[in-house]
Amino acid sequence: MPGTVLVTGGSGYIAGFTIRQLVAEGWTVHSTIRSLDREQQVRDILNVDNAKLRFFAADLMDDAGWAEAMAGCTHLAHLASPLPSASPRDENDLIGPARDGALRALRFAKEAGVKRVVMTSSMAAIAYGVDRGEYTFSEKDWTNLEHPDVYPYVKSKTISERAARDWMVANGEGMEFCTINPSMVLGPILSPDFSTSLEAVKKMMDGSFPGAPDLGFCVVDVRDVADLHVRALTAPDMDGERFFAAGKFFKLHDIAMLLKERLGDEAKKVPSRKLPDWLMKIVAIWDPVARQVKSELGKVRHADASHAKEKLGWQTRDEEQTIVDTARSLIDNGIVKT
Repeated sequence: MPGTVLVTGGSGYIAGFTIRQLVAEGWTVHSTIRSLDREQQVRDILNVDNAKLRFFAADLMDDAGWAEAMAGCTHLAHLASPLPSASPRDENDLIGPARDGALRALRFAKEAGVKRVVMTSSMAAIAYGVDRGEYTFSEKDWTNLEHPDVYPYVKSKTISERAARDWMVANGEGMEFCTINPSMVLGPILSPDFSTSLEAVKKMMDGSFPGAPDLGFCVVDVRDVADLHVRALTAPDMDGERFFAAGKFFKLHDIAMLLKERLGDEAKKVPSRKLPDWLMKIVAIWDPVARQVKSELGKVRHADASHAKEKLGWQTRDEEQTIVDTARSLIDNGIVKT
């Protein structure tokens, strides 16, 4: 039977779809947001049964509000974590909130008697810190933080997941803990306040890129990521588990060609040509997103997500349709002008 679950970061992209599914399945949902000034806005976006949803003001870096948010909860879905559009000047501005926020959530969950925690980690904690080349990764892998190409966001996700697992070993008796590790999360958006994870598709659609750089990522639909979180909250034997939430790998040029084929004139600004590495490095001088990912040129990462499918019965949408849905949603919400 569904109980009461705290979903942290309730205004976030994955959290929105997770809350919708939880409420639809009969859960009572508590959720944290940084300021209750946004409560009505978030409620309007989520459009669920308000009697099943309560908001609490809480910040990853402060104890205030966490005990109240956690009170009465049997489960915790810890989704809140910084996702910047560009690297910060000081990597600790990312690492600190990600790591300390996870540990804070776990500490208050333990005090409140929460029995199961599902934490959103990332493919960034699994598949980074490698040289140029083609690879296949599974949940058994961990990012190599010693590699010179590892940038602050990747560090923050890897360090925060390891810290959470270490905390559970030392302090988590009586609790179950698992992580969901999504790749690039795409799909429809719930409001014009869209996630940073959609930036690549946005920049392709609005003509920000003069060409498609030699970059790529595994695609997963936000609705499928939410579904995997919900499954992990209720399935038996979850303690210590780690689930890759990822689909097929696409180069940006593949995505560009797909958008042109499916959207026709609405994708007229999408570049047709490939962008040479040297030009991408020049673009990175003024573009903060390009600057963050230029070290990923020429790397192909495939994800083996068979564990989630076999253990939890998880299924994913067609990735090409997810990419098209993303672009269509950006157009419909006025973020991309065609």
